[in-house]
Amino acid sequence: MTFTNDKAIFLQMADRICDEILAGKYNADDRIPSVREYAVLLQVNTNTAVKAYDTLAREEVVYNKRGLGYFVAPDAKEKILAVRKKEFMDHTLPDVIRQASLLGVDLKAIFATL
Repeated sequence: MTFTNDKAIFLQMADRICDEILAGKYNADDRIPSVREYAVLLQVNTNTAVKAYDTLAREEVVYNKRGLGYFVAPDAKEKILAVRKKEFMDHTLPDVIRQASLLGVDLKAIFATL
């Protein structure tokens, strides 16, 4: 995974796990890789992976079974979709519309290309 400088690495890792859940790689109640496995896979410090998993646990996307590891929460996909849709509607879409307007791009033309 290539990390960007615009967001903390642990947040990018959490986003990646969310992407994998949305893509169906991990389903409700599936075990996800251990913190150490994920740290090795992405070549990051284990503490960084711990922060990513803690973030996901706080957001109730994953849960921990003591001694067994982390698992996908039953409603994780719905939670991720709700957060990402809100983020898109509140931040991404207004910026796209503003940029299209500044560039003189007709929104009807955008939809015609889809």
